[in-house]
Amino acid sequence: MSYFLLLVLMILIIYFAWEMKRSLHRSSVTNELVQRYAEKSLSTEEQGELIAAIYAYCASDWKLKRIIRRYGAAEEDFLKIYRRLRVWGNIRKRRRYVPISSFFYVYTLEYLLKHPEEDEKKMALKCLKFFHM
Repeated sequence: MSYFLLLVLMILIIYFAWEMKRSLHRSSVTNELVQRYAEKSLSTEEQGELIAAIYAYCASDWKLKRIIRRYGAAEEDFLKIYRRLRVWGNIRKRRRYVPISSFFYVYTLEYLLKHPEEDEKKMALKCLKFFHM
């Protein structure tokens, strides 16, 4: 019985370490994009680069990739949502910027893809509440 508990404990420790590594990587990618693109008037080309970087990360993350597949989202969908979030959610607090950070979390990404035609204000407020802004 004690070997079984030890095995379960080891599995939990490994899972925790793996999730922490994933979380730290997500934070560094998000912070880099926020530092580079937040609160600036972006040209169409710069918006394309930003959305390509966001989409590439989401497509490589095992949790976010499932959401993208579920809703059949493409880069164009991300760009449309990004532009809608900038209307009311153009807010930055420390390392978070709503139009960028919202794509990197399961809850907000699923909400955004499930309700792409939602009112801009309501969409931004949901994300602001998630980030406690």
